[in-house]
Amino acid sequence: MSQQQLSELSFTSLHLPDPLARGVADAGFERCTPIQAQSLPRALAGLDVAGQAQTGTGKTAAFLVALYARLLRESPAPERPITSPRALVLAPTRELAVQIHHDAEILGQYTGLTLGLAFGGVDYDKQRRQLEAGVDVLIGTPGRIIDYFKQHVFDLRHAEVMVLDEADRMFDLGFIRDIRYLLRRLPPAERRLNLLFSATLSQRVLELAYEHMNDPELIRIEPERVTADRVRQAIYFPSMDEKAPLLIHLLRQKEATRSMVFVNTKRVAEYLERKLRANGIEAAAMSGDVPQSRRLRMLRDFHDGKLGVLVATDVAARGLHIPDVSHVFNYDLPQDPEDYVHRIGRTARAGAAGDAVSLGCEEYVVSLPEIEAFIGHKLPVEQFDPLELPPVESASNVPRHKDTQSYRQREERRAGREREAGRGGGRRGRSARRDQPASGHPGRQAEPPAGSADSEAPSGTQDAAGAEPAPRRRRRRRRRGGAGHPDGTPPSGGTTS
Repeated sequence: MSQQQLSELSFTSLHLPDPLARGVADAGFERCTPIQAQSLPRALAGLDVAGQAQTGTGKTAAFLVALYARLLRESPAPERPITSPRALVLAPTRELAVQIHHDAEILGQYTGLTLGLAFGGVDYDKQRRQLEAGVDVLIGTPGRIIDYFKQHVFDLRHAEVMVLDEADRMFDLGFIRDIRYLLRRLPPAERRLNLLFSATLSQRVLELAYEHMNDPELIRIEPERVTADRVRQAIYFPSMDEKAPLLIHLLRQKEATRSMVFVNTKRVAEYLERKLRANGIEAAAMSGDVPQSRRLRMLRDFHDGKLGVLVATDVAARGLHIPDVSHVFNYDLPQDPEDYVHRIGRTARAGAAGDAVSLGCEEYVVSLPEIEAFIGHKLPVEQFDPLELPPVESASNVPRHKDTQSYRQREERRAGREREAGRGGGRRGRSARRDQPASGHPGRQAEPPAGSADSEAPSGTQDAAGAEPAPRRRRRRRRRGGAGHPDGTPPSGGTTS
């Protein structure tokens, strides 16, 4: 943390329980950030807190320290079953839930409290077994937690702490009904510690706070748009054909060590991943249809420095703390001005410097006036010479990843077309197949493979010898009343059913 982002309040002055103080020291925390300095004394005193703070200011540590302190100082109820968690932490995205769980492991490593993680996409049975064995702190996304709750894997009657992180994002993703469902299953608000954090304390977030919290203290730290003032920003105006070459040129020219590239659609994310890889830049695309196991692997490799460029839709724009991101590129300008601030907030975290470069193409440049009005200043314009852009390799040289939903859908459509083609497809193909002997049927001659000398030409064409094809048979319709005649009698030689 930079000096400007640290307060005078130290963690040692908070008189935390010894096991928790050891974890805080191992995490390298000495002095509190502003959100920690204002929220922790209140939360440690048992007061509910609704805090507004931008990402990267330490609010995860704030609510985890308060949570652990409450559980260590209070003894669990004697009648509490082992399957009843003592604390519930709700996050809007899987990646944020995993990150909170990781931070909780570090801070709580000496407390003896067990952690549970529940989110969709992976490890359904493994997560279920863990919760059935009993956990003290349950961290997860609303959907998976509700799923297990309705199956009576655990109950929430003895929860002593409730944490709601990124509350405004819960509204954006449509989770608010799920959140209210869970909060109504908790003990009364006055019998638990309630902590809510959000990037903005909008009216709808405040309504949620006052509805399910016990007279919370409102704490407002600088709004998130101030993040833009700490990032070096620039914008280029390329044509659509120049966007990818310009991005590759900038990644090489600026010596970007760890970069995030934001796009608006998963289709562009997949294309850009292959484009960058074809030109020698190790990149991976993360969008909503990427399986959770691969998403976690991407984030781990990006965090560890094994992956230089992470291409992402806005699924990765909020709540994730990845240190030392040197550059953020808006390959597509976002259509929502707030998303611009969330995106560039991935760099210049913890007081470090960072660069945010945007490409204002003709498709998305219409969003620029709203973005500039939102952040309160014009983006500096950078020039480039299109003739100096290096030639780039085609994205078609790199195959698509086979574990994305879009790839699987394309493959299913392709396989369906091949099956239709193999069956002849359409009315003419069905008529022709009725004239051909079925292969593998007892007593019938097998159909020769297509293209062989003995294969039959398609209906309506001539074969290699110029002979006309066999005449098409007309299919006889049967009426519901009988097998072939108006009076219901079968045709000659037939039998009644």
